[in-house]
Amino acid sequence: MVDPRTTIINERLKRISRIIAVSSGKGGVGKSIVATTLALTLSRSGYKVGLFDLDFTSPSTHLILGAKDTQPKEDKGIIPPVVHGLAYMSLIYYSHDQAAPLRGIDTSNALIELLAVTQWGELDFLIIDMPPGIGDAVLDLIRLVKRIDFLIVTTPSLLAFETVRKQVALLQSVKVPIIGIVENMKMTNAANVRAETGKLGLKFLAEIPYDAKIEEAIGDETKLLGTVLAKKIRQLIASNAL
Repeated sequence: MVDPRTTIINERLKRISRIIAVSSGKGGVGKSIVATTLALTLSRSGYKVGLFDLDFTSPSTHLILGAKDTQPKEDKGIIPPVVHGLAYMSLIYYSHDQAAPLRGIDTSNALIELLAVTQWGELDFLIIDMPPGIGDAVLDLIRLVKRIDFLIVTTPSLLAFETVRKQVALLQSVKVPIIGIVENMKMTNAANVRAETGKLGLKFLAEIPYDAKIEEAIGDETKLLGTVLAKKIRQLIASNAL
């Protein structure tokens, strides 16, 4: 039997010009900070932007944004609150800072519910902060959302890139577009990730130096937009690489 909620999802998303899933092979590579900074930078560039935190393992974009005292509204679905110019939605509104130990069918149900009830309206970009890896949420999103591009974040570690390699193989096998790969927290001039990205036939989008000031910028979007990370993302947007 087809879940009736799945028929609503693409109706909810049809007025969004571009959907970008920011993903990673493993946690701890700065995926959420990249996703949040990308969304804020696009918004500051004059686009209508939404940020959707679907990281069921550890949602953190609300902390990065400093999204305090905001709640979605209910009106024939869920209307995301506006946080620093972004239409913002997160699992955190329902888990309330508690662990959400979802597995299998529970993860699928939560994802389908959030996609089906959230009313984004008209957007130029919807940035989705994905859970790391290639688990149920990633597989379901590929299945449920018809127009989605993946942007993959990694660190200079070749161990981290091995998980990216597996993720890329999965996405390519089901013909999901991959915008390219961002190398985050770079501390040397090594070009290993750039070379490995080329071997996969993908575009190397940017290398972002390690920036100790990122931690100070958590919860303060003005400071965040003044970091080297934000500068690199502005350059990425200006180059039309997205």
